[in-house]
Amino acid sequence: MANLRVDDITMKLDSHTFIVKGERCTNCGEEVIGEAEGQRMIELARKAGVWGNPLKLHRKLTRSGRGTILRIPTDLEENLKLRRNERVAISKVGNKKFLVEIEG
Repeated sequence: MANLRVDDITMKLDSHTFIVKGERCTNCGEEVIGEAEGQRMIELARKAGVWGNPLKLHRKLTRSGRGTILRIPTDLEENLKLRRNERVAISKVGNKKFLVEIEG
């Protein structure tokens, strides 16, 4: 069994795909990247905004009519490319958390 040096290993992080260099086992196909290449991928992911500490914003809920409103900051709206009247799915996650996902 020998490892072949390759430059086409794909690593997925969220909706981003990174192409990195490493080694691939000629027998089983297992892929391994070195520490330097891993650090390079992390730096690229940071620049793309998909690595590091999760974004945590603090906001107050407000009322409108009979419903509760959570405002989304403009910079986050622009970063996520949200549009007016966009549909979202809201799921309860645990006891005091919820997840908002953009549909489509």
